[in-house]
Amino acid sequence: MSHHYSGPEYGFPHGDARLDLTDLYAFPKPGDAGKSILIMNVHPSEGVNPPGPTTDEPFAADAIYELKIDTDGDFVADIAYRVLFSSGEGGAQTATLRRVEGMEAAGTGDGGQTILERAPVSTGRDAQLTESGDYRFFAGWRSDSFFFDTMGALNNFQFTGNDFFTGKDVCSIVLEVPNSALVTRKMGLWHRTVDGKSGKWVPTDRGALPSQSVFLTGEEKGVYITAEPKDDARFVAVFSHSLEHTGGYTPEEATRVAKTLLPDILFYDPTRPAAYPGNGRKLSDDVMDGFISILTNGKVTRDNVGPHNDLLASFPYLGPPHKARSPQRVAA
Repeated sequence: MSHHYSGPEYGFPHGDARLDLTDLYAFPKPGDAGKSILIMNVHPSEGVNPPGPTTDEPFAADAIYELKIDTDGDFVADIAYRVLFSSGEGGAQTATLRRVEGMEAAGTGDGGQTILERAPVSTGRDAQLTESGDYRFFAGWRSDSFFFDTMGALNNFQFTGNDFFTGKDVCSIVLEVPNSALVTRKMGLWHRTVDGKSGKWVPTDRGALPSQSVFLTGEEKGVYITAEPKDDARFVAVFSHSLEHTGGYTPEEATRVAKTLLPDILFYDPTRPAAYPGNGRKLSDDVMDGFISILTNGKVTRDNVGPHNDLLASFPYLGPPHKARSPQRVAA
């Protein structure tokens, strides 16, 4: 589970599947070196604790879905893209995309320059796309691109090659962004959700690199998923402790490896081809084999699961959802 189920005991943050981040991707637009594709996946269609399907409503209307971008290497956001959702008649959702820079990007709030608004959210197999200037936008249900033998991982890494995510869906926010709006050099990306249900904006989940918040944070998970990357050095000790347990590392080795996993940022240079973990992340990158090897200190090196075959060659790149859903509201 790349970042799926980042709440307590493999549940959802604040008990709300719609606030649960799953995966972050960044890669150059195929056939157009002047643009990048940035994908935030959230809201798994099925939970493990408790097991069963989650709500059909894609996104929370009282939340912010945010992509943070550090352009100068200090692990503090210099640019942020914020996506907010509202529900109209019959429960159909629309999205607003905003951009902020500077100190405001490093903070918490729903303001910013509006790039597009009233973008329809897709609940069926046909992707509803919105364009504004050099931007292209999609939000809605899609086939979950993540692949992993989750149950094998929970069974002491006894993998059978059974992909838990085959046939599962996820809610995707896909941005096609001109590189002129970013930087044409290495940058750091992470995504987060912010819950406004209480009347105040409360950071709820964050991450960038696959599975770290799920497997390595231990009793500090609740603190970790609401922290900022610039403060991630504080989690070296808890990561190290987890690595000693899962991989049999010595304390010194575990500390060394833990430092390579933090801060929890996905580095991406739009001028270079994407390939995880070196640069960004493509939808087909097998991120879990490398992570399993780190987690087990090389004792287990693969889960025998490969990429899904329903990825698309063009925007929004993720395959259509396995289930068509009707718009609905979640009771308050």
